[in-house]
Parts: sequence; C-alpha cells; structure tokens
Amino acid sequence: MFTAYQDARSWIHGRLKFGVKPGLGRMKQLMARLGHPEKKIRAFHVAGTNGKGSTVAFIRSMLQEAGYTVGTFTSPYIITFNERISVNGIPISDEEWTALVNQMKPHVEALDQTEYGQPTEFEIMTACAFLYFAEFHKVDFVIFETGLGGRFDSTNVVEPLLTVITSIGHDHMNILGNTIEEIAGEKAGIIKEGIPIVTAVTQPEALQVIRHEAERHAAPFQSLHDACVIFNEEALPAGEQFSFKTEEKCYEDIRTSLIGTHQRQNAALSILAAEWLNKENIVHISDEALRSGLVKAAWPGRLELVQEHPPVYLDGAHNEEGVEKLAETMKQRFANSRISVVFSALKDKPYQNMIKRLETIAHAIHFASFDFPRASLAKDLYDASEISNKSWSEDPDDVIKFIESKKGSNEIVLITGSLYFISDIRKRLK
Repeated sequence: MFTAYQDARSWIHGRLKFGVKPGLGRMKQLMARLGHPEKKIRAFHVAGTNGKGSTVAFIRSMLQEAGYTVGTFTSPYIITFNERISVNGIPISDEEWTALVNQMKPHVEALDQTEYGQPTEFEIMTACAFLYFAEFHKVDFVIFETGLGGRFDSTNVVEPLLTVITSIGHDHMNILGNTIEEIAGEKAGIIKEGIPIVTAVTQPEALQVIRHEAERHAAPFQSLHDACVIFNEEALPAGEQFSFKTEEKCYEDIRTSLIGTHQRQNAALSILAAEWLNKENIVHISDEALRSGLVKAAWPGRLELVQEHPPVYLDGAHNEEGVEKLAETMKQRFANSRISVVFSALKDKPYQNMIKRLETIAHAIHFASFDFPRASLAKDLYDASEISNKSWSEDPDDVIKFIESKKGSNEIVLITGSLYFISDIRKRLK
C-alpha cells in the first residue's frame, strides 16, 4: 500500500513500459474486477483528432452554468498530472489519487498473471476515473475524452448518453490507419446502439463512414454541417463571436473566450450536443446557461497567453491539421506583428509538414527538445526547416533564454508542436 502520492504516481508511470496495446479485453476484465463502475455513472463520450479538449470544456461549462456537477477525464495533462480526473474543472487531490491507486493495484497485479496481460498506464488511469466517479465522488455527469482513436480506446467501455466526434485528421496513423476513411472508422467505433451521435466532421468520405456506423447501430445522427449554419463570424479581442442556426433555433451573437476560428466550430458542436440533451430531457440547459457557459469555458494550452512581456502564447497543436488552424488564426489576429515560433514535436508526427505551415507565419523559429521518450531531437527539426532565421538547442531551458531575448521587442512568441512540450515549457516559465 502506498502512503506517498509520488510513489503511487510512479507506480502508474511504471506501466508506461507496456506501451499501447489496442483492445478492450483487459479493460473489461478490470471493470469486472472493480464491480463495473462504468455502469454506475451518467456519461458523455468525446472522440476526434482535434478539438476534443475544447469541446469537453464547452460542454462542461454549459452544464456547470445549468447547475450540474460535472466530472471529466482528459489527457494529456498540461499543468498537473491530477487534472486528468477533475470535478467542475478542479483536479482531484493527491490523497484521492493515492487512494485510487491503492484500490486499483491488487486488481491490476492479479490481471498481470492472466492471459489478458498487463494493463497499460492509460488503461489504469481510465479505470481510476471510472472508479473515482462511481465510488469516491459521485457527480451528475462525467465527460470522457478518448486517448487515442475510439474503437479500442480504454474509455470505450463507457455506456454513454451521447457520443461526440469533433473532427477527423491525420494523426496516429501507425495505429489508426493511413486514410481518412480508416481513421474515421476507428473514431466511429465509439458509436453505441441507439445512442445519439453529433459530429463536426467535414470530409464527405469520413462523414459517410460515421453515418454508416450510426445507421448500423440505429444511433440518431446529426452533423453540424448538414442542417446547421455558422454565420456573422467575428474575431473579438479576447475570444470569438458568431451566430448559429440549427434545425431547432437560431442563436445570435454567441461568444467564447477561447481564441481561434476553429473554436467557433467547437462551440457550435457543443451547442448541438446541448440541444440533443435538452430534447431528450437528460438535462435542462437554459439559453442563459448555454451562453454564459461558452463565455466562461477555459482550457489551458489553447492559444493561451501565459506571459505579457514579451507576449508568449502556448498552443497544443500537434498534427498537420491542428497547426494549419493555428497558422490561420495567427495570420488573422496578428497580421501586423512579428512572430517568433518555438517548436518541438514527437518523432512520430509529420513534423516536416507542420514546420512548413509555421514557416508561413514565422519571422524566426527556435527548435527545441524536451524530456519525453518520443520527443524529436531539436537538430532533426532544425534540419527539416527551410526558414533562414532559425536556431536550435537540445536543452529546454534555452527556450526560456530565447523568450528573454525578445524582451523589449515588438515580437510575439508562439510555443507549439506538442501538448507534452507546452506542458514542459509551462512549468519552466513559472
């Protein structure tokens, strides 16, 4: 039994060596050994290549404004490990994590000895979330964000009231497939029999896959782009504004505090989800709660201003589509500013294409590395870049020196490329 939080956390991280092992067999066994906590909660399930975290934040905030207590399970963490499991946006305590691990450990070690094999780090964290919301801290609703894909993701043992698929893009192709259709098929694996599905996916070939899966499971299906219109779009100094028309009603002058043209789509999808929940009498979210929830929604690492002199923004864009959206937003918002980019990425990402996108907005790029098993070498990233004004260092502390060198200039510093990277730099900035 662990008495120290750090020991409990180290035990979880020690399971990282078992890697990613697709399949739900171990997870189902673990749920059975724990008394099926996944059956004791009211949940929503969110998958997608990009936009999951922001959509979770929007839905959570609307529900909170409507008076509900909302749990979330998200990954990876940006500020603290504990934020993976949160209640109303507040991470659980060190003591609660330690208690969860102590309850989980004997079941995991028993499963280690079976034909199902060793549960992975992410499977254990997911099981901890189910256990927490079923037994430790009961809430009105829990929103589960998938870790990777959908069909074989450990969160997919959940029995949700609503499923949400935000977007489909090229990411984790070594596991999910090389085509948009294959990736869409994996994400669509979260669709359950008779459970409504809402999506903001735009590509016709991906939508066809998701629609087919919904029909196969007799799941009511609604696409943001089928019968809904986003119009009167405007970038505000501290957020976004747009109007949104669904089959049910028209929402005029919706505002968000999350920045980026893509956040309008994430917010619109969240409104569509709220409409479904209201229509099914699962919740009652008033127009006032919906609007205030969208304005109050916050999510770290999404074009987040973390320092003002010089202005330093963190953004977790970590694939080609995410970086493309980020570049569009930077062009729109900072057209007259010089932007210095600090970039790092994981080895298995298409970083060459990500760098090309960033070169369209950057005055200079500093390439960095960070302490993570799959982190790229800064020199490899540097060599992949064609911009003339560039630098590199394998020491993450040199990022801070790079930022300090911009003091007194009119430049904006944008740090991006990986959620793990911006989490690392965030700690160093503090």
